Order: sequence, then structure tokens, then C-alpha cells
Amino acid sequence: MRLLLAEDYVPLGEAVRESLRRTGKTVDWVLNGAEFTAALLTQSYDLIILDLGLPDTSGEALLQRVRADHPNLPVIVITARATINDRVSLLDLGADDYLVKPFDLDELKARVRSITRRSESHEDEESCIAHGPLRLVPQRRAATLNGEPVVLTNKEFWVLETLMRKKNQVVTRAQLEETLYGWGEEVDSNAIEVYVHFLRRKLGPNLIQTVRGVGYQLTPMRDHA
Repeated sequence: MRLLLAEDYVPLGEAVRESLRRTGKTVDWVLNGAEFTAALLTQSYDLIILDLGLPDTSGEALLQRVRADHPNLPVIVITARATINDRVSLLDLGADDYLVKPFDLDELKARVRSITRRSESHEDEESCIAHGPLRLVPQRRAATLNGEPVVLTNKEFWVLETLMRKKNQVVTRAQLEETLYGWGEEVDSNAIEVYVHFLRRKLGPNLIQTVRGVGYQLTPMRDHA
């Protein structure tokens, strides 16, 4: 799961990012509305955590823009405003949930889990990604091969999901690294090779082709037997 965090108070932003990373999330952290808008144009997210008090743009305006352009993208608002009217207004603008500052990081993680479960409950068959006998359900981070569940770590799952969504293309190492790491995170030099190795062990040695000097691609099913 990839999250976009918009928070201009650096100590809080760092704390939230590290707390969510420890739960297996990839977190891109921005400090203002301009960076927030640019991030939405260049990356796909599963959930947004939006501070209303950004220095350059109204948080309400950003929330309205998200709702117009990404109507199904969950948004948790964090705010210093604590009145009932403020909270009702946020929900009317399209926030899925909100937290009033100061808040506990465990409570934020609980809200993220709750919204994730809600998204899963609305899932249908169209959300399943298939490649021959291999099936992925991204919202549940579930994988099956020939109908049997396959246990994957978060990063193994994200690499495989990226390859399956682009199964007719060669996916570069840089594209896979974008899937695994949030902005500002240190990228291990051989991380992609390691995760591909683990996926081959779990799913079969011929599932993923190495395209030398370029990247990786799923083997066409007629060749993967």
C-alpha cells in the first residue's frame, strides 16, 4: 500500500512516516500544496493523509480537488480544528475520516486499517489480477497459485503486482524501485534482484524473465509451463 502524507510540521511528518513504514506501508511525504498536487499527478496512491494547515494552499481546496479527480481515493484529514461544525464540514467535503491534533500514532494506524478494511469490503472480481493460474487481489494483498494461497511479504507482493499489471511490457529496475520505496528512502543496490529471487522460489523459476540490461517481464503463459 502506497500512501501520500501531506504535513508541513517536520517532527510530526517524520513520526507519522516512520510509524506507517513499520507497518509495511510505502509513504511519500510532502510539505506543501504544490508538492501534494505534483505527487498526485505523478504517482498512484491507495490512501491520503492530509493536514489542512499547509502553508501555501487551503486544505479544503486540496480535499475538494482530490474528490473531483479521484472520487474513490480514501482521505484522512488531520486538523487542529475541534468543533462539531468543523468536523461535519470536513465530512461534507469528502473526507473519509479525520483526526484532531494532537493525536496518538496508534490511533492513526487504526484509522488507516479501518479504511483499508472498508475498501476491501467493496471489492469485486474485477479487482483480481490474473496471469494464468496466478491470481492477485491487491486490496487484500492476497495471492494464489493454482488455487492455493501463496505467502508473500509486502515488497514481494508489490514487485509481483507491478509485473502483473504490466505483464506485456518489460519493467525496468527503476520502475520496480519506485514501487518499493517512498521518497527519501535509501534504495538497496540489489533489492530488486533479491525480491525477484524469492518470487521465483515461491512461484516457479520460469515465471519472471530477466531482460538483460533492461529489467524484468512475466513469461508469456504459453512458455510458462
